[in-house]
Amino acid sequence: MDTMGSEEAIGIEVPKLTFEEQKRVLAFVHSLEASRECGVAGRELLRFAGQIETNDLERMRTAIEEDCERLNANEW
Repeated sequence: MDTMGSEEAIGIEVPKLTFEEQKRVLAFVHSLEASRECGVAGRELLRFAGQIETNDLERMRTAIEEDCERLNANEW
């Protein structure tokens, strides 16, 4: 694997596995993907605290309540 990339090496090895083993590899890859950290730590966002005007926050809250909490039973 020193002279070839990981993707190439995986591409060579995975087809050698049984179907069930390939399913396990895929599940493992998905578990790795799901375990990745995403976003930023809350402490990094503290510098933005208090930056939005109170009346703007109220308008956002009202819009969320009026538009996001409404259900349309025929939509799906």
